[in-house]
Amino acid sequence: MSNAKIAVVIPVYNEKENLPTLMQRLIAVMQSLGKSYEIIFIDDGSSDNSLEILKEFSQKPSVKIVELARNYGQHAAILAGFSVSSAEIVITMDADLQNPPEEIPNLVKVMEEGNYDVVGTIRRGRKDSFWRIIPSKIINMVARKITGVSLRDWGCMLRAYRRSVVERMIQCHEHSTFIPALATLFSKRVTEIEVAHDERLGGKSSYPLRKLINLQFDLVAAFSNLPIRLIMYGGILMSLLGVCFGIFLAVARLVYGARWAAEGIFTLFAVLFIFVGLQFFALGVIGEYIGRIYREVRKRPEYVIENIYSTEGNKR
Repeated sequence: MSNAKIAVVIPVYNEKENLPTLMQRLIAVMQSLGKSYEIIFIDDGSSDNSLEILKEFSQKPSVKIVELARNYGQHAAILAGFSVSSAEIVITMDADLQNPPEEIPNLVKVMEEGNYDVVGTIRRGRKDSFWRIIPSKIINMVARKITGVSLRDWGCMLRAYRRSVVERMIQCHEHSTFIPALATLFSKRVTEIEVAHDERLGGKSSYPLRKLINLQFDLVAAFSNLPIRLIMYGGILMSLLGVCFGIFLAVARLVYGARWAAEGIFTLFAVLFIFVGLQFFALGVIGEYIGRIYREVRKRPEYVIENIYSTEGNKR
């Protein structure tokens, strides 16, 4: 395992300011390992000139550039990178340099010495805003509950995967998934280590609060029936409360007369509106699940590779 080939898979979306520095640091790190390696950049439909910069990188040995037909999202892009990798150990990381490339040797060392299937990371001294940290903490809590794996930081993409785990993830063909959680379905030995976390070097994050919320729902919907179960339990509870409230109104009418019942009609309407709101919410959640089922049964590809650029020649 000490001579195992290492691959670094990096999804890229509008990161032109960061790519030259990232490439310089990454090459230095990979050469210092003294191992066979490949660096795979996936252009996820960038609208700036990131792809042009990446094409220049493809002239370097051991570098592959995967051009996707459009923007499919970070996790689909990572799966596309997995599909063209042949390494025994595959490292994923972001292109914004908040994940320092200099931490890669630590992941490789832990992977090899502990014979782990997955090595996750915990961001030490995290340099994100309050509005990113709070949703991240919620994702961490939900991911631990759903997967049953007690990792502290699920949101950091600087992670290492064994080849066998990567192959199984590629075979899943899921449209809405969360790579770190998906990997735990095929991993027996999982651990995590602390790594440094830096400020974004340039550009702006492609993961605003809206996308973090969508990622949260992807995590829950792809790995659990929890929302539907909560709706079922909530429906049972609300039905019982409705029965109790009906009994209360009947008794109050007998004790206090019809006048009291008329004056309490606004309370009845308030409760009715709550029930109606819950019904619409339940229908929305169930509809989301049905929509996801529909997308899966259509069997459309989760990503389309337009071109692959490397020193071996361009491929379509």
